[in-house]
Amino acid sequence: MDITEMKQNRAGLVKQARDLLDKAYAEKRDMTAEEETQYEKYMTDVDKIGDQIEKEERLQDLEKEMTKLVDEPVKPDPGENRNKNPYATKEYREAFNGFLKNGVKGMETKEIRALQVDQDIYGGYLVAPEQFVMELIKELDNEVFIRKLATTYQIDTAESLGAPALDNDPADPDWTEEISEADEDSTMSIGKRNLYPHPLSKLIKVSRTLLRKSRTGAEALVKSRLAYKFGTTEENAFLNGSENNSPLGVFTASNNGIPSSSTYDISTANTSSTPTADGLINCKYALKAQYWKKAVWIFHRDIVKLIRKLKTGEGDYIWRPGIANDAQDTILEIPYRMSEYAPNTIAASAYVGILGDFSYYWIADALDMEIQRLEEKYATTNQVGFIGRKETDGMPVLAAAFRRVKLGS
Repeated sequence: MDITEMKQNRAGLVKQARDLLDKAYAEKRDMTAEEETQYEKYMTDVDKIGDQIEKEERLQDLEKEMTKLVDEPVKPDPGENRNKNPYATKEYREAFNGFLKNGVKGMETKEIRALQVDQDIYGGYLVAPEQFVMELIKELDNEVFIRKLATTYQIDTAESLGAPALDNDPADPDWTEEISEADEDSTMSIGKRNLYPHPLSKLIKVSRTLLRKSRTGAEALVKSRLAYKFGTTEENAFLNGSENNSPLGVFTASNNGIPSSSTYDISTANTSSTPTADGLINCKYALKAQYWKKAVWIFHRDIVKLIRKLKTGEGDYIWRPGIANDAQDTILEIPYRMSEYAPNTIAASAYVGILGDFSYYWIADALDMEIQRLEEKYATTNQVGFIGRKETDGMPVLAAAFRRVKLGS
């Protein structure tokens, strides 16, 4: 059966399966058990014939390629010491043509020997020395998720992003008599949050030979890894950045972000060697309930391992797995995320986690991820340069939306 005939048969099966569905739809009912069985049989046969078509097409392409190879005119060998083309022999062409026409059964002994695998010059060159797969062998990438939780702004023309901030609300109004002067408020104050995108860059040089010969797509690999490494560098900065030519991280105590005080750093009931169930409960309730709806915990996996063993005074674990398909695991009914860049050092007064509404972490981008291909700069060394650039800044803009988990002293 040729490919055209197989495709026609496959199309017929698809139509029969469609007819079954259309009939049930037209009669406004579900398919009967018998129709379901027949439908599944049609679709199984469709898949089976599809596989046969794919194999046949691949084989025909290979045969065309090999036929073209053996039909090419043989050029004389210009060098005495150069190896001769193993395909450019009369024996090989006759043997291969015989194989294409009649298969192995129709070949003579000498022709079979001419195509044997154990000696390269008699056909071993047709067998690939190794099977090569496109999958890159590497460790699993660290998860990068802060950008998905944060609020991001694009700066197109200005040098920085500024936003007014209500640092202090007015004091509560006073109950007064009908005719009396109102007391003047001296509490309300307005501040400003400024983000100045900082440049981030990295250069990678790759030989032209590798780019030309690599089966894994060296250029695509370089670009994808640059993009990933930029993402992880940002992630680390959004959590731990010092604000010195970099974003301000949520685990960095700063009056420009989340100050260091008992209001934001919750250590009550925690020991110097581990967070406790009561300590995490204290942290949760130190954050206003209005922020809980969008809040998440962030911990390192080493800390989550400790937390999964914690119980309340009633003996209930504070960690609970998500039951529904789209439900997340929770700690005290609030979802959590694990980051390799969250702190995991166990020491007195150390930060080990944070709870917050990360929509109040703002990111300002002045330049999206950009990768330039430098053709001429490294031409003398037969290399191509790939330089990645980005400009970004980030900071927590509302301290009240965050609470850090701190170990006891």
